[in-house]
Amino acid sequence: MAVNTAFDLNNLKPPSFTGGTIRSVGVLLVLVIFAYSSWFTVNPEEIGVVLRFGKFVRTAEPGLSFKIPFGIEQVVKVPVERQLKEEFGFRTIRADVRTEYDERGYKDESLMLTGDLNAAEVEWIVQYRISDPYKYLFKIRNATQTLRDLNEAMMREVIGDRTVNEVLTVGRQEVSTMVETKLQALCDAYETGIKIEQIVLQDVNPPEEVKDSFNEVNEAQQEREKLINQARSQYNQEVPKASGEAEKIIMQASGYATERVNNAQGDADRFMAQYREYIKAPEVTRQRLYLETMNKVMSRVGKKLITDDKASGILPLFNFEQGVTKHE
Repeated sequence: MAVNTAFDLNNLKPPSFTGGTIRSVGVLLVLVIFAYSSWFTVNPEEIGVVLRFGKFVRTAEPGLSFKIPFGIEQVVKVPVERQLKEEFGFRTIRADVRTEYDERGYKDESLMLTGDLNAAEVEWIVQYRISDPYKYLFKIRNATQTLRDLNEAMMREVIGDRTVNEVLTVGRQEVSTMVETKLQALCDAYETGIKIEQIVLQDVNPPEEVKDSFNEVNEAQQEREKLINQARSQYNQEVPKASGEAEKIIMQASGYATERVNNAQGDADRFMAQYREYIKAPEVTRQRLYLETMNKVMSRVGKKLITDDKASGILPLFNFEQGVTKHE
């Protein structure tokens, strides 16, 4: 007996399901949805915030956890262990060995007025962590934008209290520290649940329109400082030298004064001693003084010839060409 095996599309009919089969499929589908929506996994750097009908009920630690399925409980994962950052005045296009930045169109964030009424473009980064997921999600609306607004407010306040030279040079670290302290206090007051870790001034420059003039001013100030330092160096060389010379002259004058006083005192003492001897024997003292004086005088004269004032006929004996002096 031959069997007709030809496929007839006209006789093709969908399989028929009984009521029991449909219920089985429905139950299986519910079980699959229940199993899939009743568990979730929290990564190591995250905390799971469980909401029941939109209301906070608990937090879930990293790992596998369970929740009420069918959308009754939902989980929002918050990266509490990850360091987050916000950039102001620029945006990072590509982070690599040579990081690329985009600074166009962000002057409304970076352009600020300093305390001495100068303009400066300040670019900075805030690095932070989420310390309290509940406050971060429920105490404020749009925590990220709020943090950016607070950053701009604090940076403008601190920059507005300082001169442009402080902001551009020596005061940058102080500005970062001050903004970090004030920003953290404001975040705590607003209950943002954010912990500020660091404020980094990426770049501080004068506006492009006045940069050339500002550089000329800086060069003039540097030249002024150079001349001041040279003058101070010369001052430090000349003043000690002059002070030493003055001390030397003063010491010499003091020594000379002491010598003259001592000599005068010695002469006075000697004169008084002679006077006391003269009082005791005037004639003898006069004779002694005369002889001592003549001894000093005659010792300075050359050849001497002493004759009697009554002698005569002795002129041929004198040799006047040799400067012989006659003393009577």
